[in-house]
Amino acid sequence: MPPHFHRRQVLLAGTAAAAATLTPSVETLAAPHAESSQPASDPFGYCLNMSTIRGQKLSLAEQVDVAAKAGYQAIEPWIRELQEFVDKGGKLADVKKQIADAGMTVESSIGFANWIVDDDQKRAQGLETARRDMDLVRQIGGKRIAAPPAGATNQSDLNLFQAAERYHALLELGAEMGVTPQVELWGFSQSMKRLGELVFVATEAGHPDACMLPDVYHIYKGGSDFEGLKMINGAAIHVFHMNDYPDDPPRATISDAHRVYPGDGVAPLTKILRDIHAAGFRGMLSLELFNRSYWEQDALTVARTGLEKMRAAVQRAFA
Repeated sequence: MPPHFHRRQVLLAGTAAAAATLTPSVETLAAPHAESSQPASDPFGYCLNMSTIRGQKLSLAEQVDVAAKAGYQAIEPWIRELQEFVDKGGKLADVKKQIADAGMTVESSIGFANWIVDDDQKRAQGLETARRDMDLVRQIGGKRIAAPPAGATNQSDLNLFQAAERYHALLELGAEMGVTPQVELWGFSQSMKRLGELVFVATEAGHPDACMLPDVYHIYKGGSDFEGLKMINGAAIHVFHMNDYPDDPPRATISDAHRVYPGDGVAPLTKILRDIHAAGFRGMLSLELFNRSYWEQDALTVARTGLEKMRAAVQRAFA
């Protein structure tokens, strides 16, 4: 048992998990998050996280162009690249138009605001950072932003009740800004690296917009079993980070750079996809890779290969 889980936390975690396991109703399956443009015959939508091609050092406009040409329905940009674009004099309105003209949406975005930290001053600064980040996302028509445990990755005694309160505060800011923060799993972190911890924080936040951002690699890296996905109502997930991992190096030493295309590793993708679908997930699978060998290749080739392999994994799961 992790040292920061006391008996009362464990008891309430059980309550939270029980709440998360409720079978989704027909209304839940048709929840507002299921608004992607994928055909009715396809169970999920497909999104490109720009980490997958960040090593090619493309401009923001070039990244959008690659995603559109590859056939993605949505993109997941990084805040630092949006900010860099603005700092160089770029207009986000132009990016918004480019995305819309390509028939794509911005389903999520990647930021690193320190919203969860114990230090009051740093947390206040983190919320201001989140506000600025959300404004950038809003300007390109974005809907959501990742909310990982940034700033607390080396902290093993994070109080999960306090983390839930802080997530509630972040969700309130998101409601004000029109951009929903998704509490994100980080498997390499000492806090919020297990599925149970993620569910606990999202549930105990007590907010109607609370939602989770899981990731195939991070679930494995953090030590959770994929069976736990059955316990999460799919309506609480809007975007699911899609990737795969090899059987070597082992879990203890594997890193982001070892992620591979879906189907090229040993992750039980068929089980994962079937389980999240059965739980009610109808959102976006977002390809998030950090493989340096892919960064050395043509960006469009990488993006197309990733989409083909995601679709193939889905087809195998539902054949």
